[in-house]
Amino acid sequence: MPSHPYAVRAVQSREELEQVLALQRRNLTPALSPEEQHAQGFVTVQHDLATLERMHALVPSTIAVQDSEVVAYALVMPRECRALVPVLDPMFALLEGLEHRGRPLKDQRFYVMGQVCVDKAHRGKGLFDALYHQHREQLRSRFDCVVTEVSVRNPRSLRAHARVGFETVHTYRDAIDTWAVVLWDWGADTSR
Repeated sequence: MPSHPYAVRAVQSREELEQVLALQRRNLTPALSPEEQHAQGFVTVQHDLATLERMHALVPSTIAVQDSEVVAYALVMPRECRALVPVLDPMFALLEGLEHRGRPLKDQRFYVMGQVCVDKAHRGKGLFDALYHQHREQLRSRFDCVVTEVSVRNPRSLRAHARVGFETVHTYRDAIDTWAVVLWDWGADTSR
């Protein structure tokens, strides 16, 4: 992890979850111009505090903090969270039908990256990678891999996920967008 003035760790308080929601609101597609979405990336799902608290109770999400301000987050969404965010139900159903390395994904120990976001003022400082590497260190005893979907209209996010070690395992179109399903296999990735 690069040397920087950030603490990258698990969420520790309700106030931090509230800061996650504020950062999320600033990066939702309606809050950004199409040009900014293409250049800087975006998030598509809006959570509420009760949902984040339930997710956090199952597996704490990871944040980057600078001077007690949450400047980046990566939400952990184990399969038990499926009912908490109904808009993501189709994604979970799709994942159940995929295979990875010849094995059904549903038979593997995985969780979904619920969302990852870095505040605009803190991008380019290694926080995206640091969040994911903290996830791996914190969760590799419980999970073999992490999987998520990225809009193909979000090239910044696709490049960042590939840099960390994710590979695209499926692409599909729904009523909203075209999605790349990307997976980081921790068992196969020993070099990062």
